[in-house]
Amino acid sequence: MSEERKPPLPSCVKCAQAICHFGIKEGTPGFCPTVNKEAAIREARGLLDDVEILRAAREASRVEGTGYGRWTRVQEVIEFAKRLDITRVGIAFCIGLRKEAKLFADILEAHGFEVVSVCCKVGGEPKEDLGLEDAEKVIPGVYEAYCNPIAQALILDGEGCGLNVLVGLCVGHDALFIKHAKTLTTVLVTKDRVTGHNPAAALYTSHSYYSRLKNPGK
Repeated sequence: MSEERKPPLPSCVKCAQAICHFGIKEGTPGFCPTVNKEAAIREARGLLDDVEILRAAREASRVEGTGYGRWTRVQEVIEFAKRLDITRVGIAFCIGLRKEAKLFADILEAHGFEVVSVCCKVGGEPKEDLGLEDAEKVIPGVYEAYCNPIAQALILDGEGCGLNVLVGLCVGHDALFIKHAKTLTTVLVTKDRVTGHNPAAALYTSHSYYSRLKNPGK
């Protein structure tokens, strides 16, 4: 007896029409999760029965509708927090972007928020404790503390922040923060030293300057 055929993996990036945006379910491609992942969609809809989750979803859509193409991301974060009546905002930042984090904290405080900020190097523990060799450091031969996003998340949660904002955490460190944070978390700055913290630039130039990204074997 042959195995039951599973639906193809969701692949929304291959959809030429994005018809879900218009509430259309007929004629969708086989990889469309709107039609072949109904259980997950029902589960997600059920989670909106939680008053706080529903409120966050509602206000996120209101911020989108009001500020789309008009507000900077800084302003969107402020408006979202205000609409949720959040008074204390946590900032988890990379030590290399402490200037940007300070500027953002100043803006938040000017809008009446209480700000809690935690640097990625909190704890000051050596990278050797993670099993790294000296040659694997950013600058070999000197003391380097490892980034501690888990501690950042635990500290901000412990201080009762209603919203956490990431400012420049490294790839992987941001993932660990999000995994361990218990409260709402958003991103203000995505670190990319090569593109001036604009990682989409590599996508926009993947047909030219960064074409090598499409040919990893060359």
